[in-house]
Amino acid sequence: MTRLILKSNIPITPNQVSITSFIISVLSAIGFAIGLPAISGVIAQVSSIVDGVDGELARAKKVESKFGSFLDSMLDRFADVLIVASASLSSSKYFLEPLSSAVPNLAISGALLVSYLHLRGQYDLGIHPITLRPSLSIASRDVRIFLIMVGGVLEQVVPGALAYSVVLLASVCYLYVIIKLLQIALVVRPKTTSYS
Repeated sequence: MTRLILKSNIPITPNQVSITSFIISVLSAIGFAIGLPAISGVIAQVSSIVDGVDGELARAKKVESKFGSFLDSMLDRFADVLIVASASLSSSKYFLEPLSSAVPNLAISGALLVSYLHLRGQYDLGIHPITLRPSLSIASRDVRIFLIMVGGVLEQVVPGALAYSVVLLASVCYLYVIIKLLQIALVVRPKTTSYS
């Protein structure tokens, strides 16, 4: 997609691509809300693919900026909340109380915790948690959206598949965060001061 934009000299900026990806995410969320899981899942996956273009385009055109990175990250978080919340709530009928409200909250918070873990790891410790060995990418944004897409498509033939995808999404997010926290605790030792 990036090559096509560059080759065809399409006049679109990386920030415009970020906004386009977000708009596609909103359409996906609306689709889940009105009961179109298969189409919505595919649209969510399209938004994820388009989301990878902005960074590639910025690097190729040498127009990378801190604002562009900030805008992309914030729009991704909004998109995550919209898609996961909409998919979760539309499939909550398959959960008994209190799981019908707990599962959406766990899925949304799990997705946000992964991003927060990465941010704080880089800001506070100067390392990206995913670089710690063994390197795991079980809860990356691509994986999370892919799980929603698979659940949405399968929902057409296996009622409740979207609900299982949401549970799996929440599980892998929390598992990833816990594993990385343990790795950080073992690898990155806090500096101690000894007094004589």
